Amino acid sequence: MTKPDPIPARLAALKATPTPDLKTQWRDLFDTEPPPFNRRYLESRLAYRIQELAYGGLKPETIKRLEALGEQLDGGNITKRRIRADLKPIAGTRLIREWQGVEQIVTVTQDGFEWQGRPYQSLSAIARAITGTRWNGWVFFGLKNHRRTA
Repeated sequence: MTKPDPIPARLAALKATPTPDLKTQWRDLFDTEPPPFNRRYLESRLAYRIQELAYGGLKPETIKRLEALGEQLDGGNITKRRIRADLKPIAGTRLIREWQGVEQIVTVTQDGFEWQGRPYQSLSAIARAITGTRWNGWVFFGLKNHRRTA
Protein backbone atom coordinates (compact mmCIF):
# COMPACT_ATOMS: atom_id res chain seq x y z
CA MET A 1 0.00 0.00 0.00
CA THR A 2 1.39 3.41 -0.95
CA LYS A 3 1.63 6.20 1.55
CA PRO A 4 -0.44 9.31 0.64
CA ASP A 5 1.48 12.40 -0.45
CA PRO A 6 1.56 14.90 2.48
CA ILE A 7 2.31 17.93 0.27
CA PRO A 8 -1.29 18.69 -0.86
CA ALA A 9 -2.47 18.70 2.77
CA ARG A 10 0.43 20.97 3.74
CA LEU A 11 -0.47 23.38 0.93
CA ALA A 12 -4.15 23.41 1.90
CA ALA A 13 -3.20 24.17 5.52
CA LEU A 14 -1.52 27.43 4.45
CA LYS A 15 -4.93 29.12 4.05
CA ALA A 16 -5.79 28.58 7.72
CA THR A 17 -2.31 29.24 9.09
CA PRO A 18 -1.98 32.48 11.09
CA THR A 19 0.24 35.11 9.45
CA PRO A 20 2.94 34.98 12.17
CA ASP A 21 3.23 31.23 11.55
CA LEU A 22 3.50 31.84 7.80
CA LYS A 23 6.38 34.20 8.50
CA THR A 24 8.06 31.56 10.64
CA GLN A 25 7.70 29.04 7.81
CA TRP A 26 9.18 31.63 5.45
CA ARG A 27 12.26 31.95 7.67
CA ASP A 28 12.62 28.16 7.78
CA LEU A 29 12.16 27.59 4.05
CA PHE A 30 13.96 30.62 2.60
CA ASP A 31 16.49 31.33 5.38
CA THR A 32 15.65 35.05 5.10
CA GLU A 33 13.25 37.49 6.70
CA PRO A 34 9.79 37.46 5.09
CA PRO A 35 9.03 40.39 2.79
CA PRO A 36 6.49 43.02 3.90
CA PHE A 37 3.96 41.90 1.29
CA ASN A 38 0.40 40.77 1.84
CA ARG A 39 -0.69 37.41 3.14
CA ARG A 40 -1.70 36.09 -0.29
CA TYR A 41 1.83 36.68 -1.56
CA LEU A 42 3.32 34.81 1.40
CA GLU A 43 0.93 31.89 0.87
CA SER A 44 1.68 31.59 -2.85
CA ARG A 45 5.47 31.81 -2.46
CA LEU A 46 5.45 29.34 0.44
CA ALA A 47 3.29 26.95 -1.58
CA TYR A 48 5.72 27.13 -4.49
CA ARG A 49 8.75 26.65 -2.22
CA ILE A 50 7.20 23.64 -0.45
CA GLN A 51 6.52 22.00 -3.83
CA GLU A 52 9.95 22.98 -5.15
CA LEU A 53 11.69 21.32 -2.20
CA ALA A 54 9.48 18.22 -2.37
CA TYR A 55 9.32 17.66 -6.12
CA GLY A 56 12.24 19.68 -7.50
CA GLY A 57 12.44 23.11 -9.11
CA LEU A 58 12.46 24.23 -12.69
CA LYS A 59 14.73 22.43 -15.13
CA PRO A 60 17.88 24.37 -16.13
CA GLU A 61 16.58 24.56 -19.73
CA THR A 62 13.36 26.19 -18.49
CA ILE A 63 15.29 28.74 -16.43
CA LYS A 64 17.46 29.63 -19.44
CA ARG A 65 14.37 29.98 -21.63
CA LEU A 66 12.66 32.27 -19.10
CA GLU A 67 15.79 34.40 -18.80
CA ALA A 68 15.99 34.69 -22.59
CA LEU A 69 12.33 35.73 -22.78
CA GLY A 70 12.96 38.31 -20.07
CA GLU A 71 15.87 39.71 -22.05
CA GLN A 72 13.60 40.03 -25.09
CA LEU A 73 11.06 41.97 -23.05
CA ASP A 74 13.37 44.39 -21.28
CA GLY A 75 16.44 44.38 -23.55
CA GLY A 76 18.70 44.02 -20.52
CA ASN A 77 17.41 47.31 -19.05
CA ILE A 78 17.72 46.87 -15.28
CA THR A 79 15.29 49.75 -14.62
CA LYS A 80 12.57 48.08 -16.68
CA ARG A 81 13.28 44.77 -15.00
CA ARG A 82 12.52 46.21 -11.57
CA ILE A 83 9.10 47.57 -12.55
CA ARG A 84 6.35 45.33 -11.26
CA ALA A 85 4.86 43.52 -14.21
CA ASP A 86 1.56 42.90 -12.46
CA LEU A 87 0.51 46.54 -12.21
CA LYS A 88 -1.75 46.11 -15.20
CA PRO A 89 -3.32 42.97 -16.66
CA ILE A 90 -1.81 41.59 -19.86
CA ALA A 91 -2.91 43.30 -23.09
CA GLY A 92 -5.89 41.47 -24.56
CA THR A 93 -7.38 40.58 -21.18
CA ARG A 94 -11.13 41.18 -21.00
CA LEU A 95 -12.56 42.55 -17.77
CA ILE A 96 -16.26 41.85 -17.33
CA ARG A 97 -18.50 43.55 -14.76
CA GLU A 98 -22.24 43.58 -14.53
CA TRP A 99 -23.65 46.97 -13.55
CA GLN A 100 -27.39 47.46 -13.06
CA GLY A 101 -28.17 44.39 -15.14
CA VAL A 102 -25.90 45.36 -18.03
CA GLU A 103 -22.67 43.49 -18.74
CA GLN A 104 -19.75 45.89 -19.19
CA ILE A 105 -16.70 44.56 -21.04
CA VAL A 106 -13.33 46.32 -20.96
CA THR A 107 -10.34 45.16 -22.99
CA VAL A 108 -6.82 45.81 -21.73
CA THR A 109 -4.70 47.37 -24.48
CA GLN A 110 -0.98 48.09 -24.79
CA ASP A 111 -1.58 51.76 -23.97
CA GLY A 112 -4.47 51.51 -21.52
CA PHE A 113 -8.00 50.20 -21.81
CA GLU A 114 -10.87 50.13 -24.31
CA TRP A 115 -14.57 50.26 -23.47
CA GLN A 116 -17.36 50.51 -26.04
CA GLY A 117 -14.81 51.09 -28.80
CA ARG A 118 -13.20 54.10 -27.06
CA PRO A 119 -9.71 54.22 -25.55
CA TYR A 120 -9.23 55.15 -21.88
CA GLN A 121 -6.09 55.70 -19.87
CA SER A 122 -7.53 54.38 -16.60
CA LEU A 123 -10.09 51.95 -15.27
CA SER A 124 -11.35 54.66 -12.94
CA ALA A 125 -12.39 56.79 -15.92
CA ILE A 126 -14.33 53.84 -17.34
CA ALA A 127 -15.97 53.09 -13.97
CA ARG A 128 -17.00 56.77 -13.73
CA ALA A 129 -18.46 56.64 -17.26
CA ILE A 130 -20.42 53.49 -16.40
CA THR A 131 -21.73 54.56 -12.98
CA GLY A 132 -21.76 58.34 -13.14
CA THR A 133 -19.86 58.46 -9.83
CA ARG A 134 -16.23 58.30 -8.79
CA TRP A 135 -14.87 54.80 -8.31
CA ASN A 136 -11.48 53.21 -7.93
CA GLY A 137 -11.44 51.34 -11.23
CA TRP A 138 -9.36 48.47 -9.85
CA VAL A 139 -11.94 47.92 -7.10
CA PHE A 140 -14.90 48.35 -9.48
CA PHE A 141 -13.60 45.63 -11.81
CA GLY A 142 -12.60 43.32 -8.95
CA LEU A 143 -8.86 43.54 -9.50
CA LYS A 144 -8.20 44.94 -6.04
CA ASN A 145 -10.08 44.39 -2.82
CA HIS A 146 -11.08 47.72 -1.26
CA ARG A 147 -10.41 46.25 2.19
CA ARG A 148 -6.92 45.22 3.17
CA THR A 149 -6.59 41.56 4.04
CA ALA A 150 -4.58 40.54 7.07
